[in-house]
Amino acid sequence: MLPVTDAVLAALGQAVGRPYRADWSNDGGRTWTGCGIQAGSAQITASRTAETRYTGQATLTGAPAGAQGINPISTNVRLWQGIQLPRSNVVWFPAGRYTVGRPRQTKTGLEVELAGIEDEIRDAGLPTARPVGPGAARALVEQLVGEALPGIPVSWRDGVDGDRLVPQVLAESSRWSVLSSGTDSSGTSTGIVEALAAEIYADARGIITVAPVPTLADPVRWRIARGAGGVLIEPQTEQSDEGLANVWAVTGDSGSGEATIGPAYAWDDDPNSLTYAGPDPISDPLAPQRLGLWHVRLRVQRHSSAVITSLGQAHEVAQAKLADSLGVQYALSLTAACNPALEPGDVVEVDTLPGTWERHLVDSLSYTLGAASMSLTTRTTARRL
Repeated sequence: MLPVTDAVLAALGQAVGRPYRADWSNDGGRTWTGCGIQAGSAQITASRTAETRYTGQATLTGAPAGAQGINPISTNVRLWQGIQLPRSNVVWFPAGRYTVGRPRQTKTGLEVELAGIEDEIRDAGLPTARPVGPGAARALVEQLVGEALPGIPVSWRDGVDGDRLVPQVLAESSRWSVLSSGTDSSGTSTGIVEALAAEIYADARGIITVAPVPTLADPVRWRIARGAGGVLIEPQTEQSDEGLANVWAVTGDSGSGEATIGPAYAWDDDPNSLTYAGPDPISDPLAPQRLGLWHVRLRVQRHSSAVITSLGQAHEVAQAKLADSLGVQYALSLTAACNPALEPGDVVEVDTLPGTWERHLVDSLSYTLGAASMSLTTRTTARRL
């Protein structure tokens, strides 16, 4: 979650002011020029599972179009959502930094499609295949980002080992694939950040961020309550097994003829979970039959990476993969008071039933600048009663 005070969080369910604004830059963010936004036109979506985390659309007013104004080549747009408490200054929250697509002049302003600046890294493909590394992950990631986005910082969250040595890999054409979770022509992963058991994205501030894969064990950032003074408006539950895996096998394979590392395994070992994989599906796959665990079902996935260099690293990646593929069987769609500090990957507690609080991971959120409510999609691990 973005930095926010308790006073702002406590006021979200009340009738607070919600101003908004925008600015644009054609020089890589060194200078910004303010502009207006047509009321109700700026719609924001942020999703952990999308290739581009922040996307949106807006109608900008008071901004010129063309080479010296808003254009689809050099322009970045920042959106801001404010919270106005009584007798206080407006507290402003960033709502994404975007590249501009398809600007179109209308009677009411300049309509633009907006996509997070990860798209600029994707568009900056490699002119020719080249080796990347060996070297520390931090230096390699910042070099690849800096070549595509001069002056854009890279933030490393706690829990990610940016000093880990990355072996040499061949970057064939896609810069983003080498940075994130791409594969080479043989199907082996070459993603540097994925091999760190992490993920890379542009956050709401427009900073390229490398962060651990979020889990339900992370600290709770917001409590979403029902009733008078609460912020929960309309929860709807849904069950699905899409993307579900309860066993992961991860190996390191450089493809150079050296010995393969691993596999390292991770599985759901919680007997109270609906996706329990048994006490040891690797060494004792018949244990569920012997113990009468008739409900146990395996959903197995494998992952191989040329960037994994130790069994410990393979185990970390397996645990991250497992955390990211559990919980999808119980999703919650809800409408809540708009909290512009909330980010995808945050853990929230939801008052799903009177007196029942559930811990959920935010997968996606969407809202209109100035609106009092937002839509959330979350997931959690369903437990056996």
